[in-house]
This record gives sequence, structure tokens and C-alpha cells, in this order.
Amino acid sequence: QVQLVESGGGLVQAGGSLRLSCAASGRTFTGYNVGWFRQAPGKEREFVAAINWSYGSTYYADSVKGRFTISRDSAKNTVYLQMNSLKPEDTAGYYCAGDSRAYFGDRYYAKIISDATYDSWGQGTQVTVSS
Repeated sequence: QVQLVESGGGLVQAGGSLRLSCAASGRTFTGYNVGWFRQAPGKEREFVAAINWSYGSTYYADSVKGRFTISRDSAKNTVYLQMNSLKPEDTAGYYCAGDSRAYFGDRYYAKIISDATYDSWGQGTQVTVSS
């Protein structure tokens, strides 16, 4: 399994930006789906965004579409989550997750937005957006 380390969280005012990083060690992200999830206190963990490392295809939750961008850097073996126009409701612990299995057809989207799919997780990084 790949080991994941997140960084880049912090405190920012509403309307501001942060860029989270998810660095892999132990192996490359080749063949992986990499997802970002978040969990606020008292709430369930929710899908934020995902990227298919091989094809570069990206997926977003409706709540972040148009504000967040997920991307990858092959040279650095790192996935990024650029977060713009942040809102107080974006406040949460953000977690990077990896899954090396392949899914096809209608199953693909359902799989990558589910946290149960992923078998490698980082320790998380806190994002706090003040109003």
C-alpha cells in the first residue's frame, strides 16, 4: 500500500484560498484513484474530489464544484487540492485517500465517491475558514 501524507491546511478568512498536498511514499500513484474527503465535528465524512492518476479524469462534489480543483504532479508523486473562495462551511479535517483497484462503467463513479472504497489514508490536515 501507498503511504500518504497531507499538508497545507490552516486558518483562512472566508473568500481566501488554500492548497492542500497529498504526497505518496512507498510506491507511486500509478494506477491509483486518489480522493479527498473531509469531516467536520459531529458530521459524517464526505467526498470532496477525486482524480484518476492514469487518465487525469477528475470528479467533484457539487458543494465544491467551481471552487476546488484537484490535480496531480507525476514528478513529485503528489496530488493537490486547490481550494478557492473558501466558505466557513468548508471548515473540516481534510483527508487524502488512495485506492489501486480498477472499476469500469457505471460502478466507477459510485466507487470513487465512497470512502469505503479507499484502503490507504493520510493523517489529515485541518482547514478552518473564519467568517
